[in-house]
Amino acid sequence: MTNLHRSLILGASAIALSACGADEIVSPGTGGNVTINNGGGGTPAPTPTPTPGATLVTPAAGCPTISDPVGLTDSGTISGPTGEYRVCTMPARFSASSTLPYIEGLLYRMNGRVDVGTDGGPAADTSDGLDDTDVELTIEPGVIVYASGSSFLNVNRGNTIQANGTAARPIVFTSRDNVQGLNTDTSSGQWGGVVLSGRAPITDCIAAGATPGTVNCERQVEGAAQPAIYGGARIDDSSGSMEYVQIRYSGFVLSGDSELQSLTTGGIGKGTNLSHIMSYNSSDDGVEFFGGRVNMTNLIVVGAEDDSIDTDTGVKANLQYVIAIQRPGAGDTIIEADSDNAFNESTPRQNTRISNATFVHQNANDQVIRIRGHADYSIANSVIVSAQDTACLRIDGQEELSQTTGPDESGPVSFDSVVLDCATPFRDSSGATAAEILGVFDNGTNNNSMFTNTLQSLFLNGSNENGVMVFDVTAWAPFFTLPDNIGAVFDSNASWVNGWTCTSSTVTFDSATSACTSLPVYD
Repeated sequence: MTNLHRSLILGASAIALSACGADEIVSPGTGGNVTINNGGGGTPAPTPTPTPGATLVTPAAGCPTISDPVGLTDSGTISGPTGEYRVCTMPARFSASSTLPYIEGLLYRMNGRVDVGTDGGPAADTSDGLDDTDVELTIEPGVIVYASGSSFLNVNRGNTIQANGTAARPIVFTSRDNVQGLNTDTSSGQWGGVVLSGRAPITDCIAAGATPGTVNCERQVEGAAQPAIYGGARIDDSSGSMEYVQIRYSGFVLSGDSELQSLTTGGIGKGTNLSHIMSYNSSDDGVEFFGGRVNMTNLIVVGAEDDSIDTDTGVKANLQYVIAIQRPGAGDTIIEADSDNAFNESTPRQNTRISNATFVHQNANDQVIRIRGHADYSIANSVIVSAQDTACLRIDGQEELSQTTGPDESGPVSFDSVVLDCATPFRDSSGATAAEILGVFDNGTNNNSMFTNTLQSLFLNGSNENGVMVFDVTAWAPFFTLPDNIGAVFDSNASWVNGWTCTSSTVTFDSATSACTSLPVYD
C-alpha cells in the first residue's frame, strides 16, 4: 500500500467564468491548478443575460390544461432580465396524475406547500388503513418551477415524480427573486425545497416503542409544520425519478429553527432513480438523506451553507461521481454522517459508500468530513481539498473506527485511493485521536494525506489526480462501476458536467451555460 503524510499549501490559478447559450454543449475549461481564494476564482468573463439586443421572452397565451381536476391557475405574468412569463400556479395537491409541459414563455409556481398525491401510509397495501393514491407528477425537460417563502414540493408515500430533464434542457426549481433578477452569487434560503417521502426502513422513530426498521417506524419531514411522514419496511420502494435537475436558492426556515435542503429524501427505496442533480446555494444542506435506500450518480452541490451531504437515521446510500464545492467563507462540513443520540445502536445502521468524489472546502471550519453516530462509511477514489486550516477528517468515536461485530455492522470506516490536500489532515475528537484516524486511513490502499492537488477549475483532474491508482469499487455493490481515474471529473468522463448546470463566481462547469443568477432561455 502507498500512504504518505505531510501538510501543504494549495496552488492557485484563475478560473474562466461564464457566458451564455444554454443549449450549447462544450468541454470543461482547462489550465492551471485549483483556485481557492476569497474572490471565488479569477477575473470572470462578461456574462450578459440576455446579451444586448437579444430577444426577450414573451408570455405564453395561457396555462395548459392538465389532468388534475383543480388544474393550474393563471396568475398573470412576471418579468425579469430574460423577459416576461405567463405564471401558472400549481394546485396545493395533485390528486390525479398530471404532466407539466414545457411551453415557451411559461413558468410554473408553487404557492405554499404542494403535495403529490395523499400519503399512503407506511405499507403498500391497506393494512395501515390507507390506500395509495398512485399519483404521478411528470415534469418535462426545460420546465422552470419557482416558489418563495415556505413553499416546497412533497412527493407523498405511494406516489411518484418523473422530473427527467436532459443535458440540453434541465428542469430548474428556483426562487421568485431568481426569476426577477434580484439574486447575487451569495443569495440563498428563498424557498423550501424538494422532498421525496418513501416507505423504506428508517431509524429514530417518532412513535414511542416502535421498532426501528419496521413498518411501524416513521418520521416527520424536518421543518414541515403540517404532517409529512416517511418510513416503512419496503426496501424496493420507488418515489419515481429525477434526472438533470437544478435546485437553486432553497432552504427557507419552515418552522422553528428547521429548514429544508435543496433535496430531502425520507425513507425512499432503491427503486427511486436519482442522477445529474445540482444543488445551488442552499441555506441549509445541499442534500440530506434520512434513512431508506439511496442510489445516486452525478451529484453536484455548490454553495451549501451548512453541510453539502448529510446522511442520517439509518440510510444506506451509494453515490458515485460527486462534486461538492463551497462558496468561499460559507458552509460547514462537506460530509456530515449521522448524529450522536440515543439511537446509535438502532438498525438499520447507516452505511454510506461514495466513490469518485471531488470535495473542495473553502471556509475556515472544524473539518471537511465528520463521521459519527456509529455510522458505517466508505470513501474511495476521491479528492479532498481544504483552502483554510481545516482538517480533512474527523471521526468521533471508536465504534466508527474499529467496530466489526453487531447487528447490521459493516465494519470500520474505510478509505481507499483517497487523497487529502489539507494543512491538517486529521482532527482529534472526544472519542478518537488524529493518530488513530491516521491509522485507519493507513489501513486502506493507495491513500495519500500529503497530496498536492492539480485540479483545474476546482473540479477537473490534473496530472497528480490521474496518477493515483484506482480502487475497484464494483465489489461494494452492482450499483458501482470501475472508474478510469479517481475524482469526479477526468478526461474520459468529463462531458457529464456539460450543458445542464449553471455558472457562478464560485465555479463554472461549462462556460456555455447561463448564470445561476438568471434563467436559461432556449431557442
